[in-house]
Amino acid sequence: MTVTTHNPTPFRKILIANRGEIALRVIRSARALGYRTVAVYSTADANARHVQEADQAVCIGEPLPAQSYLRIPGIIEAARASGADAVHPGYGFLAENEDFAQACKDAGLVFIGPSAEAIVSMGNKAGAKTLMQAAGVPCIPGYQGEDQGEARLAAEAERIGFPVMIKATAGGGGRGMRLVPAGNEFPELLRSARSEAQSAFGNPEVILERAIVEPRHIEIQVFADRYGNAIHLGERDCSVQRRHQKLIEEAPSPAVDADLRARMGATAVAAVKAIRYEGAGTLEFLLDKDGNFYFMEMNTRLQVEHPVTESITGLDLVELQLRVAAGEPLPLAQDEVRFSGHSIEVRLCAEDADKGFMPQSGTMALWQMPARLRVEDALMSGGEIPPFYDSMIAKVISHGRTRDEARRKLAAGLEDAVALGVTTNQAFLLRCLEHPVFAEGGATTAFIGQHQDALLAPDSALQDRAAALAAVLLYETTGDRRHRPKGRRFTHSLPISLRFDVGGRATNASIVINREHRFQVVIGEQTFEIDLTSLGEDAVRFVCDGVHEGAVFHRDGPLLLVHYRGLPVRVEDKTRAASAKQGDAAGDGKLRASMNGRVVAVMVAVGDTVEAGQPIVTLEAMKMEHVHAAPLAGKVTALHVKSGDQVGASRVVAEIEATVETPAA
Repeated sequence: MTVTTHNPTPFRKILIANRGEIALRVIRSARALGYRTVAVYSTADANARHVQEADQAVCIGEPLPAQSYLRIPGIIEAARASGADAVHPGYGFLAENEDFAQACKDAGLVFIGPSAEAIVSMGNKAGAKTLMQAAGVPCIPGYQGEDQGEARLAAEAERIGFPVMIKATAGGGGRGMRLVPAGNEFPELLRSARSEAQSAFGNPEVILERAIVEPRHIEIQVFADRYGNAIHLGERDCSVQRRHQKLIEEAPSPAVDADLRARMGATAVAAVKAIRYEGAGTLEFLLDKDGNFYFMEMNTRLQVEHPVTESITGLDLVELQLRVAAGEPLPLAQDEVRFSGHSIEVRLCAEDADKGFMPQSGTMALWQMPARLRVEDALMSGGEIPPFYDSMIAKVISHGRTRDEARRKLAAGLEDAVALGVTTNQAFLLRCLEHPVFAEGGATTAFIGQHQDALLAPDSALQDRAAALAAVLLYETTGDRRHRPKGRRFTHSLPISLRFDVGGRATNASIVINREHRFQVVIGEQTFEIDLTSLGEDAVRFVCDGVHEGAVFHRDGPLLLVHYRGLPVRVEDKTRAASAKQGDAAGDGKLRASMNGRVVAVMVAVGDTVEAGQPIVTLEAMKMEHVHAAPLAGKVTALHVKSGDQVGASRVVAEIEATVETPAA
């Protein structure tokens, strides 16, 4: 690779305009190259790991309503105050914001990413499609016109033919995207997409595309320097998605052979050369069942899933970003790129799969990740997960000589990962990895929708064993029982009754102590024989019905958190609590927030008459909107929130007085 003119842009201190695991990821590579680093943080992140590990850190304000990580002047001022001369945007937030890239340039800061002009050209989905069509890149048929009137959009949707995909022109990460199965659903889904796009990107404009049925989501990683050199680093398969949010990514794709890889890669390289692109980028395509691929969008930044590409190429993509931004030419040509083995990544998210994947926040009491796998995270035991940001809290990545080896390693490591205190999608991810369709490499973007019942089905036998173990741990960790002298013989021939909730389900157990640390536990019709062989502060070894194994736990007063065979179990001891009849929560007419979040819409007024199930309030938490509906039919007597308010879980947001039916005469 020959460079006739060297045009360096040296820098020495990098401000990372992001948070969490990506900030830590950039710090790691920057330090390896001898750069100093500066973190920025909101007050919600004051004790976060990225703040502690950077050389310097600057507070940029409250998380809401100012949205500190999105305030360009605040970040530019943080760079000035810390003496930073370069900015890495990470991903999300301002990573694909042309105004931010330009503001960095105007402030004399090296922006570690493409130019503002490149971000503009590829950041708008409508403009990007036009550019790609001109460059000969195959695109999905659709509409990306300037007329954004509802009537015009509805007419274009009819012309394209249903199902149709609505996409925010300024969008990314699945936000502002809706699949419209039929024409009668178009107006409401258009309103919803526009509302989310306005909230997320400050731009309600959309494009329409023909929906490709059950495609693969394939993306090509590209790199380009300022000297006209460009390469691709192969593909990633990101087909396993929920609500257009990627959950599992892998490289290479089980659906892409060497010939298709070469064709898609050449197309991606031609595209970035056509726009004189510089830095890391990703072109995303849909691959249909016949092997045809269509351009969707280009992400002008580093991707969340970049570790799988690093695993199979041996390259550090953040290092490449830093070198290109400093004016170095790409260190390798296309024929020097090598691929080795297979890599798979899962996104561990703070969300409750059993409750519609509701985002979760709070304190992660116990956090232990497997050392044998690559884990990208920013958590620690006792760390806080605030409600203001994306629900992803970690990425767990495996590498193997074959795809199945990588899958087995990842499943085993994920099963051992301990995340207690905040509900995560851990068990759901495990079931995805172990599902035969995924195991055979057959998952498309329809995978979760087609197999959701199986992926959400509880393992009743595992839950029952966990409940029996929980009963023993509740008994053993109550009061001073854990500190009894070793070897003391103790028996209790009469059953001891325990009452506790397991995952919100009321459970009664009867325990008979046969001898020291040997128990017989009866739950319903089942009897379990459990022998504790060792009991530590947060780990236990035991024999249950002849099987010797272990578990991890955390006890906090009446709350017991147990991690058993990849299943996190939340247990609340109610043995000493007064018995109380549980009423119908909906019967009091009070509508309560289902999670911490921000009110983005209030759809009724005091005095309105509503039907049961009618939307009342929409909350946004961790980049997702959640509609809260009337629990019963009646009249709205009180509204306790307004748009823009931040609310806590279980807070009453509205009150409805039930309709009283008049008896017939």
